[in-house]
Amino acid sequence: MISIRRKPQDVVRTRLGRVQEAARQGADVCRQGASNAAGRVAPIAGERVMIARGWSAPRLRRAARYVETGIAPRVSTFLSDVAGRVEPPKSAKPGRGALMAMMGVVAAVGVAGAVATRRGVIRDLTKGSGEHVEDATSADSMTVTGADVDGQVHSPH
Repeated sequence: MISIRRKPQDVVRTRLGRVQEAARQGADVCRQGASNAAGRVAPIAGERVMIARGWSAPRLRRAARYVETGIAPRVSTFLSDVAGRVEPPKSAKPGRGALMAMMGVVAAVGVAGAVATRRGVIRDLTKGSGEHVEDATSADSMTVTGADVDGQVHSPH
């Protein structure tokens, strides 16, 4: 049966103190036992760890070779195939080479047009009188050299 009477504080404190002291002693005994066990087990455990490492190293090398030669190429091929399926189709726009060729054709047509225009002007000048023919040829020589045969510079008509 449980008593409802209140126990005096000093009795409770002494009991608590005894329990705490017993817990400290138990922890010290456990620490000492663990230290002794570790001292006995450490050499054996170190030897077992070395045995396990010696056993696992060749198996890890074999697994690495299998991944490199067996799995990795398959995964790489699979990913390349998936990338090819996922990639959107390329648009059919003219490339840079076609653009440069078109610009070359336009430039050639422009030069040909300028030459044809120049020849047309010379032809119109030569249809006139004989004097105009000499003037046109001397005008051409003035354009090129800036002076006629005498070495004098003349302004155009």
